[in-house]
Amino acid sequence: MKCAKTTTRKKDTRLKIVKDDPWLEPFNDAIQGRHDHVVHKLEELTGGKTTLSDFAEGHHYFGLHKATRGWVFRESAPNATAIYLIGDFNKWQEVEKYQLKRIPGTNNWELKLPSQALRHGQLYKMKVYWEGGCGERIPAWCTRVVQDEQTKIFSAQVWNPETPYVFKKKSFRPKRNPLLIYECHIGMSQDAEKVGTYNEFRELVLPRIAEEGYNCLQIMALQEHPYYGSFGYHVSSFFAASSRFGTPEELKQLIDEAHSMGIAVIMDLVQSHAVKNEVEGLGNLCGDPCQFFYTGGRREHPAWDSLCFDYGKNEVIHFLLSNCKYWLEEFHLDGFRFDGVTSMLYYSHGLGEAFGGYGDYFNGHQDDNAICYLTLANLLIHEVNPYAITIAEEVSGMPGLASPFKNGGYGFDYRMAMNVPDYWIKTIKELRDEDWKPSSIFWELTNRRADERNISYAESHDQALVGDKTLIFRLIDADMYWHFRKGDENGTVHRGIALHKMIRLVTASTINGGYLNFMGNEFGHPEWIDFPREGNGWSYKYARRQWNLVDNKDLCYHYLGDFDRAMIHLIKGVKDFQKTPVQEIWHNDGDQILAYSRGNLIFVFNFNPTKSFTGYGFMVPEAAYEVVLNTDAKEFGGNGLSDDTITHFTNFDPLLKPDGKGWLQLYLPARSAVVLRRKD
Repeated sequence: MKCAKTTTRKKDTRLKIVKDDPWLEPFNDAIQGRHDHVVHKLEELTGGKTTLSDFAEGHHYFGLHKATRGWVFRESAPNATAIYLIGDFNKWQEVEKYQLKRIPGTNNWELKLPSQALRHGQLYKMKVYWEGGCGERIPAWCTRVVQDEQTKIFSAQVWNPETPYVFKKKSFRPKRNPLLIYECHIGMSQDAEKVGTYNEFRELVLPRIAEEGYNCLQIMALQEHPYYGSFGYHVSSFFAASSRFGTPEELKQLIDEAHSMGIAVIMDLVQSHAVKNEVEGLGNLCGDPCQFFYTGGRREHPAWDSLCFDYGKNEVIHFLLSNCKYWLEEFHLDGFRFDGVTSMLYYSHGLGEAFGGYGDYFNGHQDDNAICYLTLANLLIHEVNPYAITIAEEVSGMPGLASPFKNGGYGFDYRMAMNVPDYWIKTIKELRDEDWKPSSIFWELTNRRADERNISYAESHDQALVGDKTLIFRLIDADMYWHFRKGDENGTVHRGIALHKMIRLVTASTINGGYLNFMGNEFGHPEWIDFPREGNGWSYKYARRQWNLVDNKDLCYHYLGDFDRAMIHLIKGVKDFQKTPVQEIWHNDGDQILAYSRGNLIFVFNFNPTKSFTGYGFMVPEAAYEVVLNTDAKEFGGNGLSDDTITHFTNFDPLLKPDGKGWLQLYLPARSAVVLRRKD
């Protein structure tokens, strides 16, 4: 008797992102290799016995700390031959009492001092010697750096206030249903021509953000940076909150108060590069220019005039991971927007790369060490705070970036939809209004990987900087200055106001993760951003936000601000709005009409600059519909051509009856959009 032959099905060991995307199949080995690299590095760093959080404790060991029996100061300086702590406590002299000793068998140096040796507020630096040279340096792990107003010299500062800030809100869980981000810069947040403070922002701007309805604050330029005009992206001291805006306690109070208002706070985390400065930064801490950075041609970023971290060194990984944990622990931040991720991912920093196909993500031009570090950072952050938010600023479209690590991804919660603002710029610059195609608009705003959440935005700080233009300036230009008073609007202004609202509405209403707005852009702030520099006479005129404009009811700015508030509250009012499917109902490029639904909301856009339509019909579920938002309403600077108090009923069609649908017929004025809600 013959036995039947049995076959054993081979187990599919591919990672989920490969299983879910057949286009990734040819690159399975590369994806698996990157995943295994992280697994092996985790084992190396933790020994398989501790957690990544236990590893990222450098900020508790290095730097200056007040202990029970006095002070302890430590620094990692492999190349040093001698280190002294100098400051106003020893007249900036090299004193034996303040000389560090190398800890045997390590690259670490240590100094222990009695309690009376240092006082809160005193200034200090390291005097470091190495073979062939020496220099004054600000410690790599210091948490407070200040600049002398007269000499402009930066120094570390002893920070040990008698009454440390105690958070009133002990725990906080960000609201992400959806995430609505208000991107801001503390220094330029005031009307006055000066550097704004944490306190001023808390008292004057934070209530505006809460009223607007945004539930997440993204703060730029928190890490200390020598040059104010760098916008905070040339960081010198990675653990120090910028002192130009106030004290650490004042920043903590700002975050605490934001939490009490239900607003999460994340920061722009710059770990993609560092300032080249040696005296103030990490450029040459102890005679080794490559202690933190790559060697050779990879040390300097060719476009940013900055230095590139060596993510393959465990000491650098320790420094940067500890940096992440420090900001979460010390300031109760709710997460990070990682700056310059594209620059980290590729040896070329993404410069000159086309990224036209999947092969461009797996062709050997990628920095596997950086990929590993970014994945570790996400694992650590979510280990410290499971509810933390991580966002990647990444332009290449690297697959898996915002997918979980277990699935083969890098672990970010969101990625910036950087294609969207680029699309709007290209559309406004290159196309006549008559040539705007709703099909193209809808595709660009919804074309994304199903397994990754995006932060969509029409513009961010990038578009507001001098040398670029905001949407409102691209639409209206100089007429902003001459025809923005009510009653004096010309055709250019009317067009700009109308399209500004429509662009932001279609962008915000098609999100699959969250939406971002930069401070002031919601009301069409009229000025670009230009920080004090030699070329503008060191003026603060363009490094501020003129809230007085939106508060002035005689000007048109409040129309845009009022619309933005209504739009945000509408989106916020739908639980898990970002998860509801975006279902196209209709598009007609000839008419320039677009309609789509999300849940019980229907969004209808007429991009036609000249044609209004009467009784324009769509097939929608049979029901009664009420208008909940109209860009053409007079209260938002529109013409008010529609009666928005009317309830719209679907018209019966026997052919549509089996599907439970009818015809919704609407009056659609030119260059306007309307949102309707199905009445239950």
